Amino acid sequence: MEESQNESRTGPASQAVEKQVFSDFSPPSTGSEKLIIISLVALFGIIATSVLILLYIVPYYGFSRISAYLPLIMGAVTALAVALLIGSLGLLTAVFALGHDVPFSRKLRSVAIKLLLPVLVGLGKLAGFRREQVQHAFVAVNNELVLAQCRNGTPPRSVLLLMPHCLQDKDCEVKITHRVENCKRCGKCTIKDLLGLAEKYDVHIAVATGGTIARRIVIDTRPDLIIAVACERDLTSGIQDTTPLPVYGIFNQRPFGPCLNTRVALDRVESVLREILPRRS
Repeated sequence: MEESQNESRTGPASQAVEKQVFSDFSPPSTGSEKLIIISLVALFGIIATSVLILLYIVPYYGFSRISAYLPLIMGAVTALAVALLIGSLGLLTAVFALGHDVPFSRKLRSVAIKLLLPVLVGLGKLAGFRREQVQHAFVAVNNELVLAQCRNGTPPRSVLLLMPHCLQDKDCEVKITHRVENCKRCGKCTIKDLLGLAEKYDVHIAVATGGTIARRIVIDTRPDLIIAVACERDLTSGIQDTTPLPVYGIFNQRPFGPCLNTRVALDRVESVLREILPRRS
């Protein structure tokens, strides 16, 4: 029975389906990703500026009844708020476009990751983008900035490979969520190859069943940088939860659907390790 199931998975029809699913989850070009994020940030800036101006104009005449100087004071406060907003969004846009740090960009990125992403997803829907498109664009830009931080800032001393439990073969009876070294390395899933990469590059590796376990692993290992693999929802929420700790995100591949025998592009994981680790010394 198991042999027939394995044959059905590896038959020509299944391979064609896998190929199609893999292509569906291939990331768009960097240029289009930056354009999506920059466009949504600009749209947010226009809307927020309009709201601030409106909040000043509507009660303007009421200010003058309280004091002749109050309209000028409120005008100055509104102008300052608009300047700070435009300046902050301008710096963020410069960071997204240039791909490296600018003054105050790290603090601004933390604010953007925690507060701005939900707004960008909502604006993206209004602008005709799918939620997944905005999430892919956000993670791609985040990844570029994480690599730029490693190149131009302080290199990470410890790196954690944080993997989802759905990478493990569904029929495997070995429990690896608390100790990934329990893996028997039978080769039925990519955990074997990921363990090999962790040993080759001398980094930590852990498998999490959800956000709570993932946060506990991060607290216990205290890495300087995380390379995380997950679906769109879990990856974007994980990046938000761990900020300002830098997280390089890689979307998993789902040839059999969500949370079932998922896969990861091992060559991409290794390329990120090569990019980061030689710079640690």
